[in-house]
Amino acid sequence: MKKSIKLIVLAILLTLNTAFAQDKAKKIDQLLSKYKEYGQFNGSALVAENGKVILKKGYGFANMEWDIPNQPDTKFRLGSISKQFTAFLIVKLAEDGKLKLDVPITTYLPDYPKANGDKITLHHLLTHTSGIPNYTSSPNFFKEKSRNPYTPEEFVKTFSSLPLEFTPGEKFNYSNSGYFLLGYIIEKVSGKSYEQYLQEIILTPLKMANTGYDHSDIILKKRASGYEKQGNKIVNSAYLDMSIPYAAGSLYSTAEDLYLWEQALYTTKLLSQKSMDLLFKPYISTGGDDSYGYGWFLEDAPNGDKAKLKIVEHGGGINGFNTIISRVPADRNLVVLLNNTGGTILGEMNEGIRAILYNQPFNEPKKSMALELLDVYSENGAVAGTERYKKLKKDPIYGIKEADINRVGYLLLQNGKKKEAIEVFKINVENFPKSGNVYDSLGEAYLADGDKNLAFENYTKSVELDPGNEGGKKALEEISKK
Repeated sequence: MKKSIKLIVLAILLTLNTAFAQDKAKKIDQLLSKYKEYGQFNGSALVAENGKVILKKGYGFANMEWDIPNQPDTKFRLGSISKQFTAFLIVKLAEDGKLKLDVPITTYLPDYPKANGDKITLHHLLTHTSGIPNYTSSPNFFKEKSRNPYTPEEFVKTFSSLPLEFTPGEKFNYSNSGYFLLGYIIEKVSGKSYEQYLQEIILTPLKMANTGYDHSDIILKKRASGYEKQGNKIVNSAYLDMSIPYAAGSLYSTAEDLYLWEQALYTTKLLSQKSMDLLFKPYISTGGDDSYGYGWFLEDAPNGDKAKLKIVEHGGGINGFNTIISRVPADRNLVVLLNNTGGTILGEMNEGIRAILYNQPFNEPKKSMALELLDVYSENGAVAGTERYKKLKKDPIYGIKEADINRVGYLLLQNGKKKEAIEVFKINVENFPKSGNVYDSLGEAYLADGDKNLAFENYTKSVELDPGNEGGKKALEEISKK
């Protein structure tokens, strides 16, 4: 009798859990569908709760020319999510005794300039504390280098002799250059290409058949095309030779394959627990309560009046795509969002999904004011654009998002519309006065327009709010010389 009661109770609990999961999945689908309706999400999503997938679905189109829909097995370029795979491979080589993490990189790259290379360890590269300038931030990078093929050895020479931005280990400054070097070290130590070693150590054992190193010339079934939004218009993204992102951002995958990868991180199938723990230690603060491990950002996120959630996540951005993988290891909860219309607010979507998983309130999606403003500023000028902004600001259906407004400002700046860009960056200053980045952008626009005094003023404010803004400090030095 007692056994029968237990079985009945267990059946009821299972039914309730299933119902709760279905209800959450429905709410998540409604949330993402609204973002899609507002032109802010076009991609694939997968959400797992307690290790079990409760939602996997495509939204919008993988190919807009042919109206081919996105699916859970659509392949997307990952951008910087690739870094966690690179970090994993390095730790695997360390576990196998083939390299050490605390020795200078010249140990494995004897041709690297010793003046810098003897000071930098693999640990510094893994944690973005090397001081090596980020190659994607160099002036005219996208115009002059991004379309050209390079071997790893050739490309390393484009930044290896540059002065360090700070003493290695001193602080965190995100650098694709460091992860590019890690890929090169993997090749030197393993005797195999980065692509081959990745396949052998991770992809084949985990049966991640829909993940790999992307090559533009290879026919790849179910690969999403990359697009960019210009206001309310969508265009094909600019070409990028995939030898450039390399170990810092060259991989493609699917929402389903990233679930396989994430599930493996709870096991010791590929790495010992001791080595696995190395990936997720908070080595260096990235600002506030956030820190960086090896290829992962670590964050303490609010959970209502309950204890904070320990989040392990990373985003990615590459021409035509942006991505995020976000984990709550304690509860085995996972969010994967892969988008193929350029930069969008995946962080906000991720937070909304997490709130649904934990039965917390969240902000409903709003239309992006930035998308509306770009067209007006571009076609009708600064005065008309600012008038439109004042009207939209009063409409509760529109939201002002710092990253979106910033993106519009830079699009205008790239198109030579300097006065219009200044007005757009002013909108961000008005709405986000505590962000150092908005003053940095406004300073850049003033400098481009020839107003050194206002450029100096805004760069100064930016550095005051964000003392780690090395670019702002350099700009102030250059302005002072003139």
